[in-house]
Amino acid sequence: MGGALVGGLIASGWVPAEEVAVVEVVAERRDELALQFPGIRVLNAPEADLLADTDGRLSGAVLAVKPDAAEGACRVLGAVGVTRVLSIVAGIPCPRLETALGGQPQVVRAMPNTPALVGAGVTAISGGSFATSADLAWADEVMSAVGTVVRLPERLMDAVTGLSGSGPAYFFLVAEALIESGVQMGLTREVSRTLVVETMLGSAKLLSETGQDPKCCGPW
Repeated sequence: MGGALVGGLIASGWVPAEEVAVVEVVAERRDELALQFPGIRVLNAPEADLLADTDGRLSGAVLAVKPDAAEGACRVLGAVGVTRVLSIVAGIPCPRLETALGGQPQVVRAMPNTPALVGAGVTAISGGSFATSADLAWADEVMSAVGTVVRLPERLMDAVTGLSGSGPAYFFLVAEALIESGVQMGLTREVSRTLVVETMLGSAKLLSETGQDPKCCGPW
């Protein structure tokens, strides 16, 4: 997901590659990122001046790690002076990240989903105790590079995780079942897959563009 964000931000023109720095502890992954996104800085640890731009103003860091590494990563970020963090870590609330960062950091929590990998995700964001409207606007711009963004209170993040965060897995399960049914009825797998994928895409577009309730769009 972190790689998807880097690609989305660069492709959208939101930030030039030369102004992106990625911290990655795995050497092999650092090499992959450097090849995938020419021009970015790829580091093995945060540096004190990591977020200083040409005006000396601090921008922000995106936290894209496994949940068990989130607080440790925040402690490292806090030690080098990072105060604004957008977290896409699942299940870790803002207060825990704020404590790990130290002081009064501006933390914004985000819950994206896997379609962000193709620029068609949907993300909910919520601000922590010290986040301002400017911090939320910055986070909104970052996540908009890979899809749609909605703003919600953090107390609703668990609901978001179950609905849109995990939702694609259920659609994939339905797609798998439909494709297999088509094959069992005599279609080739390629044709069955095309029919199912295009049907799902078209159905979603129908709901999106008409604004109708799903129960009003069926053939019954």
